[in-house]
Amino acid sequence: MLSLRFSALDHLSHLPPAPEAKNGHKRITEIFGSNVFSGKVMREYLSDEAYKSLMNSVRTGAKTERKMADQIAAGMKAWAENKGVTHYTHWFQPLTGTTAEKHDSFFTIKSDGSSIEQFDGDALVQQEPDASSFPSGGLRATFEARGYTAWDPSSPAFIMDLGYGKTLCIPTIFVSYTGESLDYKAPLMKALSALDQAATDVCRYFDKNVTKVTATLGWEQEYFLVDEGLANARPDLVMCGRTVVGHAPAKGQQLEDHYFGSIPERAYAFMRDFEEEAYKLGIPLRTRHNEVAPAQYECAPIFEEVNLAVDHNTLLMDVMSKVAKRHKLKALLHEKPFARINGSGKHNNWSMATDTGVNLLAPGKTPKTNLMFLTFFVNTIKAVHDHAPLLRAAIASPGNDFRLGANEAPPAIISVFVGHYLSQVLQEIETRVDNKFDEQDEAILKLDLHRHIPELLLDNTDRNRTSPFAFTGNKFEFRAVGSSANCASAMTIVNSIVADTLIKFKKEVDTLIEKGEKKEIAILQILQQYIVASRKVLFEGDGYSDDWTAEAEKRGLPNVKTTPYALDALLAKSSLQLFKTLGIYTDKELHARHEILLEDYVKKVQIEARVIGDLCTNHILPSAIKYQNELIANIRGLKEVGMDESTYTAQKAILAKISEHINVIRTNVEDMIGARKVANKVEDSRERAIQYCDKIKPYFDVIRYHCDKLEFLVEDKYWVLPKYRELLFLR
Repeated sequence: MLSLRFSALDHLSHLPPAPEAKNGHKRITEIFGSNVFSGKVMREYLSDEAYKSLMNSVRTGAKTERKMADQIAAGMKAWAENKGVTHYTHWFQPLTGTTAEKHDSFFTIKSDGSSIEQFDGDALVQQEPDASSFPSGGLRATFEARGYTAWDPSSPAFIMDLGYGKTLCIPTIFVSYTGESLDYKAPLMKALSALDQAATDVCRYFDKNVTKVTATLGWEQEYFLVDEGLANARPDLVMCGRTVVGHAPAKGQQLEDHYFGSIPERAYAFMRDFEEEAYKLGIPLRTRHNEVAPAQYECAPIFEEVNLAVDHNTLLMDVMSKVAKRHKLKALLHEKPFARINGSGKHNNWSMATDTGVNLLAPGKTPKTNLMFLTFFVNTIKAVHDHAPLLRAAIASPGNDFRLGANEAPPAIISVFVGHYLSQVLQEIETRVDNKFDEQDEAILKLDLHRHIPELLLDNTDRNRTSPFAFTGNKFEFRAVGSSANCASAMTIVNSIVADTLIKFKKEVDTLIEKGEKKEIAILQILQQYIVASRKVLFEGDGYSDDWTAEAEKRGLPNVKTTPYALDALLAKSSLQLFKTLGIYTDKELHARHEILLEDYVKKVQIEARVIGDLCTNHILPSAIKYQNELIANIRGLKEVGMDESTYTAQKAILAKISEHINVIRTNVEDMIGARKVANKVEDSRERAIQYCDKIKPYFDVIRYHCDKLEFLVEDKYWVLPKYRELLFLR
């Protein structure tokens, strides 16, 4: 009987052609947004009054009146039913790291027993799902199951028609019975509102016509694609999303022949299919390509408003996983699915734009626009400097701990890269003597920053790959975000800290203006102070180098490498004050988030520990023992026929090595189980997470080392787990 590994390999050689995308021959513009309740669709299905009311809610966040909600719900239902929809759901993002939905049908029974299709304003605006199974971090007792989802009009409703059914999905926030947020979206929307107000106030120094500032996001989604049959034969990929054992193949990524290389046909068919589904959902994908590692790929969209971009990325990850099944593939979103080759990130390209059409992080062509650019540029750097631990906490996860600093991702040290030219600009401002600026000093703003953008972009292409927070011409790229993460976590922090810094900046500038200082000079003086105060977070060199680690320590920059310790920043006094002042999190909510993230860490490491034990006990050691018995039989046979002992010394040496590895694995698995039992008795969540981090995870590397040595020694026919060479190169 063939093992799952060899059955999968056999099946792989007889695969039928990959299915073609449903509308593969249509232009993207013909299908884009076809399943979205967009402005164009609203115009068709809503009255003028209802349309204006909804647009006002989108622009200002104003509450929708019940009468208007009924009209909007009726129009939304009519549109959905015309497209074959029978059910609707409030689509939300709980703190589990995935999306959630409970489907209800439009169908109901009237009092006279007759049936009717119904969807009113109440059903659109609010629902009451069971919240008992979602993490709350102590915000509610287990028996208190009530939670509420509330419609977010700023993110359009859409129809999910993967598979055989069609469902109307209404993006919502998710809160507890007492009003605390239980999701990613609610805090993000509060952070975006805080940034809008703070940035608009500062913009009015330069342009009185600015009434709104919108944060924008362009994410880059990296992922691995492997054959589904091979993946299913790996319990670690099924349960953990990563391989916890696996010997490196002879060829990995050392030839550098994968990046931007020709996309394999099977992967290409998958890409076209999931892109089509994404286009129908209004996700504006623009780029697809091979990434650095074998079997690794990337896609990226056009920039969007942050809240919508986060929804689209979260939705895309779900779509990718479902479409992969259609192609008998498995999309791996884990940050480090394979050892010794690059992991996957999700670079968050962030900027700010005014309602007058100005990108606030794009260098200008005039002194006035240059000063506005420098204001937001320097304030962002200051925000990163002041709140670096919070940014590290925003990207903390068990998967990202494996990736950060592993020669393909930025280190855990938070720093900012701005490039040679802008470094000189900042230095010129910083070195003004005695903090004195006059009319002649405004000449600094006449520097043609715009002309140097090509040089700036070139300056960034090589070295910013090692920077967690890099300026790339007209945006900052938060490169340290993990591939499986919800972008909302990082974006909530980024927008919050920049809002906080801008508020303080305006207060300090206004103080100088009230003392009689000219506005432009006052702005320059405060910018100079911020540049001086933030100098240590700027770094232009190789973030992977040991020299940088030593230099960062000298500068006093934190280097927190693991999640349990990184999450401490959430409960720092400065963090509690920041979020409370901005109205994003209450102290209670922040403590709850900290608790939830610690629980998530413990559970994921615990699952991996159990999987390692299972693999060793039920897969690896039995394979090794079978080959061990074959060697014993061979040695015994040679001995029985009178062969000299020198003729089978190689077999004996291999046998001894296998025995040694078996014993070490067995001992360490037992010790790891014992350490897990001790950790599980620790009541404090933080201490329990630290136990799993410091006492249990170290066993992973030891056990893996000996398992991988066995994989190299044991005859191939006995090894039941698909090997790296098969997972990474066979598609």
